[in-house]
Amino acid sequence: MLTHEIALDWITRWDRQQEGYLPDREERFTALIDAVEALGRPDPLVIDLGCGPGSLSARLLERLPKATVIPVDADPLLLGLGRAAYPRLGFVDVDLRTPGWTELLGLDRPADVAVSTTALHWLAEPDLRKLYADLVTVLRPGGLLLNGDHFDSDDDATPAIARLERAIHDRHTDRVFAGDRPEDWRQWWDAIAAEPAFSELNDARTARTTAGAAHSGSESGRLSQHVEALRQAGFAEVGTLWQRGNNRLLCAVRA
Repeated sequence: MLTHEIALDWITRWDRQQEGYLPDREERFTALIDAVEALGRPDPLVIDLGCGPGSLSARLLERLPKATVIPVDADPLLLGLGRAAYPRLGFVDVDLRTPGWTELLGLDRPADVAVSTTALHWLAEPDLRKLYADLVTVLRPGGLLLNGDHFDSDDDATPAIARLERAIHDRHTDRVFAGDRPEDWRQWWDAIAAEPAFSELNDARTARTTAGAAHSGSESGRLSQHVEALRQAGFAEVGTLWQRGNNRLLCAVRA
């Protein structure tokens, strides 16, 4: 049986394995939530894109308890974990590549902010462009997209900078863990697949993956891909709010 306590334990384990790839993950979360708070509204409406088990959404509510946070993902197991761990959050099960996905959010007013962390890189560039165009239709004027991820500078245009950004990230990670890395992504998934409490959710995940709803890899990992797509979608300003190496918090302001 998937209990609240079991779900929280597995999300803590999820957070640790994510930090193995991103040792300053909490710092990036903090910078992102600082930006949401700086809008000055105590009750912002926030959409969390590719939310996973809800780690960022839960932190947003801790800082801004009057906020309405709508976490969106398409992974049945991660959604199941989030729903068991964070009953205050209304998780929405939808693939961001699905036409009309914004209509499933149940918004009663334009959103103030859309956020995402380490998620949108898996979208192929045409899907990424469509996503950003869809976002413009549900964000208020002056609303924000805050996207924390590894965004690589273009090797063709700035090869030395791109190499140095990756080196800064890698050396920081090596210093933090000193050769003792936490559980990795594959190990976490193998472990949870072996737990009887998650058998139904694992079966649902396998069925959805087989049906073509899975995502993996870094289809859109270059900074220029995102900047160009955001400008074409109608975002007036695009820039980096926080950065360490190629790890950035990218901000876009809706016109």
